[in-house]
This record gives sequence, C-alpha cells and structure tokens, in this order.
Amino acid sequence: MALAHSLTPLAKPSKLPSLPAPISKSSFFSLSLSARNHKPFSGPRRRNPRIQCLFTGIVEEMGRVQRVGRVDDGFVMRIGARTVLEGVGLGDSIAINGTCLTVTEFDAAGFAVGLSPETLRKTSLAEVEAGSAVNLERAVLPTTRMGGHFVQGHVDGTGEIVSMEPEADSLWVKVRTEKELLRYVVPKGFIAVDGTSLTVVDVFDEEDCFNFMLVAYTQQKVVIPMKRVGQKVNLEVDILGKYVERLLSSGFVDSIKAR
Repeated sequence: MALAHSLTPLAKPSKLPSLPAPISKSSFFSLSLSARNHKPFSGPRRRNPRIQCLFTGIVEEMGRVQRVGRVDDGFVMRIGARTVLEGVGLGDSIAINGTCLTVTEFDAAGFAVGLSPETLRKTSLAEVEAGSAVNLERAVLPTTRMGGHFVQGHVDGTGEIVSMEPEADSLWVKVRTEKELLRYVVPKGFIAVDGTSLTVVDVFDEEDCFNFMLVAYTQQKVVIPMKRVGQKVNLEVDILGKYVERLLSSGFVDSIKAR
C-alpha cells in the first residue's frame, strides 16, 4: 500500500557502477558467516548520521532483487523499484524486508545498498537471491500518515514459518521464534514481519509460536505469501514492550511509589 508523500523532483540519476558478478545463495551465506574484521561498505556517507529512521510497517511496494555480489569485505545488493525512488537521495534509508539499509547508489530503475556480514547473520536477507521479491518502505516524513505502528528497521531476530493455511480469501500464517522474542509478543499486539505491520492473533507459548492473518488485499502487496513453510522472516517486536520491561526491571515503579 503506497503512503501519501509530498513528492519532490527525482534526483538526477547517479550512474550505478558495474557490480561484481553475482554469487550463489550458499556462497553468499557462508561468506557472511566467515567474514571477520570487515570494513564498512565503501559508499557515500549519510547526509545526516544523527537522524534516526522510523518506519510504519506499511509496505509501499515490492521490489525485485536484481543482483547480489561482494565488494571488498562487504556485500552489495541492487534492487529494482519505482515508488521508493521518488525523492530518494544518497544516504537515505529504505527498509528492505524490515531491515533499515542505506542507499549507496541509485538511478531511474533501482538502487543499491551495502550489507554487512552482521546484517546477514541477524536477518533473513541471507536467503535472498537474484529474482527474489522484497518489501520496501521509505523512512517516514513529518507529513506521513502513521498507518501502522512505530517500526525502527532494527530487526530483533528471525522466525520460521511453520504453517500457512487459507480460510476463505484470507491466509493464516504461523511463525516459530526464540523465547527471548516471544515474550514481547502479545495477542492483539503489533509485530513487524518482514517489515509489514501486523496484528498478532494468538500466542502459543508451548510451541514458541504466534500467528496472524493476512487479508486478500495484503496478500497482493507483501512478500510473506510468496514464502514457503520452513523459510525465515525478519521480526521486530513492538519497542514499547521493551521500554516497559526496562522501566520495571530498573526499579522505576518502586521509586515512584516511595515518593
């Protein structure tokens, strides 16, 4: 679903350099695990590194991975897109399957981002390859409608799809994840799955699982229905739960009661 934005003229296309030859999915993942003491991706710096990005979990479009390759001690991914290129600039942040990444190059047909080995270890992006569809969302503007919930683009971990069951024109999806993440997941609460803002239906503590339902419209706009049982999804839990836990564990409530 595209969000309403104040459009600015498209920046003058920046010619993309010839990317390295694509590497296989297995090599891509193994390299991400074996890299040590890697240098940051050598691209243009962010325009203002002090700005913290914020997303809504309302996917603007599905892009298509065109190429994945290695550069120095890091990796680069090129993605074909249209909507998220409106007003884009070098150093801007775009959430790719819920992972906040920095635009390092772009032209009228797509953009490139750098991927560190740590990003590949912590997210499901290690599974993508040329041809894969990915969810895309630009960081919010002051004029953006908050249609979903506060999503930072800081993936907390991954989950595994354990079942996908249709009901009428909707789709039930069940995901298994670690107990450390599941404790922040509550029925009727928010969670970002591959960057999509979703409402949790039930939590199954004994199975380390939770589920949600995708209506017909959403199924056409996000990548989750394209995945198979056993594949990974990126998860970001609601940040409010973490703040509440932190306050309670720090004795904040007791300090107020003592006043």
